[in-house]
Amino acid sequence: MSLTKGTQTLSLTGLRFDASLGVLDHEINAPQPIMVDADLNMGSQPLLPRDDEILNVLDYRKVRTIIIEECTAVHINLLETMIGKVCDRLMALPGVQGVRVKIAKLEIFDDCEVAIRMETGQW
Repeated sequence: MSLTKGTQTLSLTGLRFDASLGVLDHEINAPQPIMVDADLNMGSQPLLPRDDEILNVLDYRKVRTIIIEECTAVHINLLETMIGKVCDRLMALPGVQGVRVKIAKLEIFDDCEVAIRMETGQW
């Protein structure tokens, strides 16, 4: 007997771009580099899609675009606000049962990254 289903997670790791984020003067006046990791719980999925067409799965290009749009649309003071907006948008995608997002500010300190991780939905 062969298995026909499995639990699927879509992951984007190490997505880097500049965003206007923070409350310090230098953060308000200039975008800074951030890095985003995201895992989307797609739940139980067929081991093989119904056919080999992009229309029958969640297109990861759309996930990438949503993350960049949410993080760069406007200046955001708090990392907590930014990550909440990203989680909310990703949870609204068809078939997504849960999301885990991590956003790191890469240059806020010389000796470390600062990051927030948020998990919502079912895991």
